[in-house]
Amino acid sequence: MKRKFFKGLIWTSIGLFILANMIVYNHAYCFTHFSNTKIERPKRPEEYSLKEKAVALFSGVQPPKPKNSIEPNRRFSTVELQSHKKIEAWDIPNEDKKGVVILFHGYISCKANVLPYSNAFQEMGYSTILVDFMGHGNSEGNETSIGWKEGRDVKSALEYAQKTYPNQEIILHGSSMGAVAIMKSIEAFDIKPDKIILECPFGSMLETAKGRFEIMGLPTAPFAQWLILFGGWQMGFNAFDHNPTEYATKINIPTLLMNGAQDARVSRKEINEIFENLKGEKTLLILENSAHQIYLNNDAEAWKQAVLSFFDS
Repeated sequence: MKRKFFKGLIWTSIGLFILANMIVYNHAYCFTHFSNTKIERPKRPEEYSLKEKAVALFSGVQPPKPKNSIEPNRRFSTVELQSHKKIEAWDIPNEDKKGVVILFHGYISCKANVLPYSNAFQEMGYSTILVDFMGHGNSEGNETSIGWKEGRDVKSALEYAQKTYPNQEIILHGSSMGAVAIMKSIEAFDIKPDKIILECPFGSMLETAKGRFEIMGLPTAPFAQWLILFGGWQMGFNAFDHNPTEYATKINIPTLLMNGAQDARVSRKEINEIFENLKGEKTLLILENSAHQIYLNNDAEAWKQAVLSFFDS
């Protein structure tokens, strides 16, 4: 009888282990691949009800591919760049020719969402180039590597800017995943922009996965580790090596690093470690009224003053 009981217990444990792996594998796929549904904005994990969290735990939540719903209100051209996939960008020239800012959006976003930043840089006299990462907006594909492969997108956009705007200062601006992609591009390809502006980059892929489960009130271990393992397998890279904190040790370019004091997705500890590892000239700004968002919403003046000071340095 005991033998039968233990045999059943073993098979039950094996079945639960297989089921858990299947659930997390599906979560990893949803984390790195977009659907073609027409929902404009999916709920954030922290917005889920208890019932929705329970459903999401088992089924995963696959976000729709982000779409550009608006276009620039200035003269612009649409260009196609070649990276891992074909990616689309908007090139918005400025007659003042103070320089060029290339803008890179965050996860589940697109170039239309960084238009407020573009407009602010345009008012400062800078041309802007807004990029859709692979899988986002009008770029090819439906997948994302949360900044790893997107580093090549950054390289392609910089090469385009260098050819199109020769002898002008080129600044890279990235929000969240966009900031991480900039850091990865510098680490992997040794690109040489004149300056970089990094907003709320996460410290490591594992930390951002943990944060995703914490926001939903779910246990992080071992699910975050499984998520990273399976997500990396699906996208063809070791996601445990995706560590912007380490990338920072390779960055010797003037850097303005910013984060919101109310940011629940990227901790102050992660930001401080990245800042400590940056080489060369660097400035850290904590925006008191902002969360993980566009800083022009709640801290526009502080953001503009910091950027202008950084540009003049």
